[in-house]
Amino acid sequence: MDTTHSEQGFASLGIDQKFLTILEKNKYTTPTPIQAQAIPVAITGTDVIGIAQTGTGKTLAFGIPMLQRLSEHKGNNGLVVVPTRELALQVEESLHVIGRDLGLKTTVLIGGEPISKQIRSLRLQPHVFIATPGRLNDHLKQGTVKLDKVRVVVLDEADRMLDMGFAPQIKEVFKKMPTNRQTMLFSATMPNEIVALATSYMQLPVRVEVAPAGSTAEKVTQEIIFVHPKEKPALLQQLLEESHQTILVFTRTKYGAKKVTHHINKLGSTAAEIHSNRSLSQRKEALAGFKSGKYRVLVATDIAARGIDVSGINLVVNYDLPEHAEDYVHRIGRTARAGKIGKAISFVTPDQKFDVRSIERVIKMPLPVKETPKNLQAVVLEGPERPERSSRPPRSFGSRPNTRPSYGSTRSVSSSPRSSARPSGPRAHSAQSDRPVRPSGPSAGTTRPSGPSSQSGRPQRPTGPSAAKSPFGSKPNRRNNRPDPSKIYWHTVPKD
Repeated sequence: MDTTHSEQGFASLGIDQKFLTILEKNKYTTPTPIQAQAIPVAITGTDVIGIAQTGTGKTLAFGIPMLQRLSEHKGNNGLVVVPTRELALQVEESLHVIGRDLGLKTTVLIGGEPISKQIRSLRLQPHVFIATPGRLNDHLKQGTVKLDKVRVVVLDEADRMLDMGFAPQIKEVFKKMPTNRQTMLFSATMPNEIVALATSYMQLPVRVEVAPAGSTAEKVTQEIIFVHPKEKPALLQQLLEESHQTILVFTRTKYGAKKVTHHINKLGSTAAEIHSNRSLSQRKEALAGFKSGKYRVLVATDIAARGIDVSGINLVVNYDLPEHAEDYVHRIGRTARAGKIGKAISFVTPDQKFDVRSIERVIKMPLPVKETPKNLQAVVLEGPERPERSSRPPRSFGSRPNTRPSYGSTRSVSSSPRSSARPSGPRAHSAQSDRPVRPSGPSAGTTRPSGPSSQSGRPQRPTGPSAAKSPFGSKPNRRNNRPDPSKIYWHTVPKD
């Protein structure tokens, strides 16, 4: 790790004086290790792969070089692609602070808000687009965004951006950009297969690694507790009673997050939830309330593992272990940020020992096991109750006139008896229709011709004992559509 630049400050990194003034104004005095090593390389226009722990200032590590290059070459654009809406808003906030005094405009293109609002912001010709892959592709299909002037592109949380979920969308985005560009990738975890895929979009990238991939924050204390699934609510309640500080709880599913939030609120604590079923305004309100102290506990799925930068999170609880071992690093990276102290506790069921081993291989260290508290009660979590329906009587729209036609022979709306409207005769017709009416009366049975053929020349099916039987047995039973098993002829295929 190079500490020379960190000691000398941002002035030794090749940053322009106008940006140094802005950094000093916003009380950025000492660069973090990833900033000290990545900024001098990125300012030259070289492709960069940056790997550092979460909470170490990677946004400014790519943001300052991008904004400086855009200020030097007017008319060019920058693009930052991120996996979640929360991270997009956080990146835009950081870049806006640095670029607004120099007239560098930013815009956010994310799902969950009206696309018409984003189209209006694009008409102002922003310099930097911060976008999630899905909404960015929507704009590309509609022609509201053009990437032909993008000269700097950044994939933040690159391992997530290049996995199987986002890879097709990222591929479409790179097709719309010129080949003569600078590409930067930053993340805390970077598996080898992701690096191999990333280099296909880059030209001789420089790898800047201030900590091995998968390294956790230095001042976070990690523990795991083996517990039965039905005892997790009681264990969480015990942690809430022991600690009165801000807590971030991670669940694997959005339905689990809703149930855990409801359970915490029933215990008397204030909790909010963030997951994909919540609207953008609800997610903004939950995160803002958590930052301001309105909510003591925030329950989230992995969409919040990358993108929550809240100072003062003292405890991270993995109510459920993550589906991917690499996400464990990002989850516990929400605490112990910027050199502070934090703690992470994970609930592990007896059948998840293999998952624990996978996490230990990623972080390259064993996880200490804490003794399971005794006398934990089994609790089945329930979702929030549905709101009561209104007691207002159903609205009456009055009686509906009977306009359905009667099914007499005349096919009229008349309510007269059917028998009185039916004419008699061998081939009688109704007065209002050319459709023949079935005859009635004593002679009705003699109107149908009998014998081997009818007047139309159509042969009739023979009846009686003399009727010829089918060589294939009796007719299938029409009730259950099954043939008589005794009448089935089986065809045997000879063996070779």
